[in-house]
Amino acid sequence: MRRRTFLAGSAATLFAAPAIAQKVATLRFVPQANLTSLDPIWTTATVTNNHAYYVYDVLYACGADMKPRPQMAEGHQVSDDGRTWTIKLRDGLMFHDMTPVRSRDCAASIERWSKRDTFGQIMGKTVDRYETPDDKTLVIKLTRPFPLLLDALAKPDSSIAWIMPARFAETDPYKAFTEAVGSGPYRFLPGEYVSGSRCAYEKFGAYVPRSEPVEWGSGAKIAHFPRIEWTIMPDPATAAAAIQNGEIDWWEQPLPDLLPVLAKAGITLQVDQPGGRHAFARVNHLQAPFNNKKVRQAFMMAVNQQSYMQAVQGDDKSLWSACRSPYPCGTAYEKDYGSTLMKGDIEAAKKLLAESGYKGEQTVVINPTDFPAIGPLGQVTADLLQRVGFNVDLRESDWGTVVQRRASRESTDKGGWSVFHSFGSAPNYSNPAVSSLVREQGTSGWFGWPENPKAEAMIQDWLDAKDEANRTRIAEAIGATAMEDCATIPVGRFFIKTAYRKSITGVLQGIAPYPFNVRPA
Repeated sequence: MRRRTFLAGSAATLFAAPAIAQKVATLRFVPQANLTSLDPIWTTATVTNNHAYYVYDVLYACGADMKPRPQMAEGHQVSDDGRTWTIKLRDGLMFHDMTPVRSRDCAASIERWSKRDTFGQIMGKTVDRYETPDDKTLVIKLTRPFPLLLDALAKPDSSIAWIMPARFAETDPYKAFTEAVGSGPYRFLPGEYVSGSRCAYEKFGAYVPRSEPVEWGSGAKIAHFPRIEWTIMPDPATAAAAIQNGEIDWWEQPLPDLLPVLAKAGITLQVDQPGGRHAFARVNHLQAPFNNKKVRQAFMMAVNQQSYMQAVQGDDKSLWSACRSPYPCGTAYEKDYGSTLMKGDIEAAKKLLAESGYKGEQTVVINPTDFPAIGPLGQVTADLLQRVGFNVDLRESDWGTVVQRRASRESTDKGGWSVFHSFGSAPNYSNPAVSSLVREQGTSGWFGWPENPKAEAMIQDWLDAKDEANRTRIAEAIGATAMEDCATIPVGRFFIKTAYRKSITGVLQGIAPYPFNVRPA
């Protein structure tokens, strides 16, 4: 029996159960995956970033126009020479442990973030020092002007410059902390956290929202529910039955197969991110076999994006498209870079693999069993690589284990890996400053660790470009280099519809399933 038929049938059967009354005081939510790490700087896992939108806040945030707006900041001044930025904190900022947010917390948080995030690393190279003349004033002294400083602090997705108490921010950025204390609209309840099962948040009474209208992660982050519970439900049929029965209120990422059934049951379906998701394979450039460029190119040559997108989104082409570009389709630097490198040609891929000198080294594909928008991608890759002639070992586990293992730089026989898959929002990969997918920083970069000093030099050229025409030319050169090096292998663009009961309203579109603004209907 086909997976889609089974799921639809199972869900329809379970939907026959009677509805359970809504508990207005608690919003019950099913996230896309298990929350295994609480540190949103140590990991770029989307589920941890979503958790961070509950717990933390930022100095500056973006709306749909992607322009920085003050959030924890009251405002700022820039010196005439562009080398001194003075940021004032707004009144009423308080951490969940009831200590005030101070400028030294902000300085430590930004410094830690800047060592892990790609945009932060660019900014960090220009920072001479941070000064905190008083508790509400942060001064950032630069060695040279960096006009995009607020854009860096306001980036909306994946390794955001979250502000946290200095005692956490002073942790080694390559070591994860295991607590969650921020100044956001919801407080994490550590006593109710059971990884793989559940976690809970309660409204933080001391949070003072801004007065501006909420848009994406900016403006008035008002917590309307006193309590929000996350329940981990890796089985889609179980989650589908639960939302119909009233056991949950909001399911972040239902399978496309189940959307018609949910719609018929009266569940509201809404595209969560208008720009869609950019899906990709990431290979390990440090270890055999993908430390060999021709081997990487053999993999890329075999990729047929339609196979990947149909595996996760089905046959409804309104929910996906091919996108042979390291920059997401629909963004400024989108271009079809894959016409000669990504033909979906198995025979051409076999020829490249033979020419590469591949010696049959084990190729370990690490892949989640509990993440329906990623798991099928790894299964397609494992099958594809086997057909090309790779010695494939598909290692499937929960997503948390994949997140932990992808940080390993060891060889495959010592717990390392060769390939993993992921995806992210379009803004997160839209230009060379924010995107980890075109950066080739070696071991200081994102998992996979591609290295190309010439490509990195072009990043600074892009930042220094005097006009948009030159900036576009350089960005396209960076994209072409990333594709040739197989820094990242794009596998398509897709859209996700989030599902929620009519008993709630105020679900925002944007980068994350924001907990603020959601309220009983």
